[in-house]
Amino acid sequence: MLRTTIFMVLNADQRTKLDSSNDALFYDSPRFVTHVDEGFIAQLTALYRDRIPPNSRVFDMMSSWVSHLPTDVVYAHVEGHGLNETELARNQQLNHYFVQNLNENQTLALKDCSFDAVVNTVSVQYIQYPEKIFAEVYRILKPGGVAIFSFSNRMFYEKAIAAWRERSEAGRVALVKQYFEAIPGFGNIETIVNQSRSPVFLQMMAQLTGGGGSDPFYAVIAERMEPLVKLPT
Repeated sequence: MLRTTIFMVLNADQRTKLDSSNDALFYDSPRFVTHVDEGFIAQLTALYRDRIPPNSRVFDMMSSWVSHLPTDVVYAHVEGHGLNETELARNQQLNHYFVQNLNENQTLALKDCSFDAVVNTVSVQYIQYPEKIFAEVYRILKPGGVAIFSFSNRMFYEKAIAAWRERSEAGRVALVKQYFEAIPGFGNIETIVNQSRSPVFLQMMAQLTGGGGSDPFYAVIAERMEPLVKLPT
């Protein structure tokens, strides 16, 4: 198994949650809702279409009953992960899924270099040990593979870590970028903010939301670069 050096981004206080109970209990009941609006989802699906080629192997980390991948694109395999099995079983885009609490166990039972893309949608704010999780994302990505972490300004406030709660929206974008930078081997790191703001898009969103605008869209994207960064076993 490949191992990478990890630089700690957060201190112990920054990892705390207002609700420190087991996350599995919080997510025990399924929630068949989308946690962002149609404008956000449209931008995310367009981003996936642009950055994840057909026939890719995709890992949807911290998924639910929907993945927001384009429904007309054929992928070689979509692996899902989450905390609620009922939600994951409803997700028709997943070929396989597993349940795991990443705040208790950060090691993924997935092979090295086995995915072309890793995606995480509106969930990064709940990760208490992002350095270890992002190292695992690096490990399972193929060289040249892409990781896409997207989020808005919504959250279950009591379950978000202190480092997230205490930052502005711009600060949260910078924080996710730091997570990638903490893992040598990630490169071409970029941020996207509200990628579509054309007049046509704004008119569409006014119709969908009654003129109230849309959820802000943020994504931080990074590629697994070469050479591989290894530590002695």
